[in-house]
Amino acid sequence: MDMWHYEKELYKQNVKYIAGTDEAGRGPLYGPVVAACVVLPKDFKLEGLNDSKKLTEKKRNIFYDYIIKNTTYGIGIVSAEEIDEINIYNASRKAMIIAINQVRKQLPVEHVLTDAMPIEMDIPVTPIIKGDAKSMTIAAASVIAKVTRDKMLYQIDEKYPQYGFKNHKGYPTKKHIEAINKYGLIDGYRLTYGPVKKYLEETNESR
Repeated sequence: MDMWHYEKELYKQNVKYIAGTDEAGRGPLYGPVVAACVVLPKDFKLEGLNDSKKLTEKKRNIFYDYIIKNTTYGIGIVSAEEIDEINIYNASRKAMIIAINQVRKQLPVEHVLTDAMPIEMDIPVTPIIKGDAKSMTIAAASVIAKVTRDKMLYQIDEKYPQYGFKNHKGYPTKKHIEAINKYGLIDGYRLTYGPVKKYLEETNESR
């Protein structure tokens, strides 16, 4: 599929500033959800850019450096505590809106493409299922969101190496759950997520 299909259709309608947004970190037991919003210049080229999950970490980091130097972007972060309060779906949407509004302070965004997330705004929004594999703008946002969140988890790993965050990035792997059972919880866990909830119930640990 042409990764510029949606953008080209909007360019034909004289829409100049098209933003793409995506999030990273819906599934992890630990840490925030991070969203990014990007507006690409019309002549933007980055061979191999696709859904960040399909790229190697090395390639993602190279693409991240290129994207932040050559685009207008914003980042939205919603904490684990707020995820527990409003649920991950609403937290993901909130992070996207924060990121979009950051970009709107820099450019007059006219249309937003999202990775399947419906968002109510005062400008048109088009949710695209698997958008990070169908739109260059959403794919760029996906890379920024993923690398930004991974960097945050590497910092946590330096502080708490026994949990293995640098390897699992907070996702519920076998080793991660074993570490929770061995070392307990630190601040930043999503207490409403199954394995964490189960640990709290089994240990009667209050938070």
